[in-house]
Amino acid sequence: MQIDEFSLGFLIGVLITDGHFGGDGKQPQITLRMHVRHDKIFAWLLHLVPGSKLYGPYTHDGRNYYQWMARGEALKSLVSVLEKTTFQYLDPYSYSRFRKMVEDYKLAPKKIDSTLGK
Repeated sequence: MQIDEFSLGFLIGVLITDGHFGGDGKQPQITLRMHVRHDKIFAWLLHLVPGSKLYGPYTHDGRNYYQWMARGEALKSLVSVLEKTTFQYLDPYSYSRFRKMVEDYKLAPKKIDSTLGK
């Protein structure tokens, strides 16, 4: 499955509203935490971004949530897809966080990758 326009738009929307672009100083990652009631979205993300991981469920301070992460090859594929979008115009703040992660961790996007979700 290639990323269709709807899936790409939905992915960008979720990442803009709930995603975190960063890392631990050694390894870059995109992290997404949401309530356990969004389990179908997480299942979809795992299918869309092969190699991504889901952790949890966690309970902390009355919150029940999962944490999804894209690292390694999954992150590189995701970066290459996000680099080709209008993400920068939709939400400059989130895009600046994304660019900082790409630059800080020297992530070179793959030249062509429309294979997410295959």
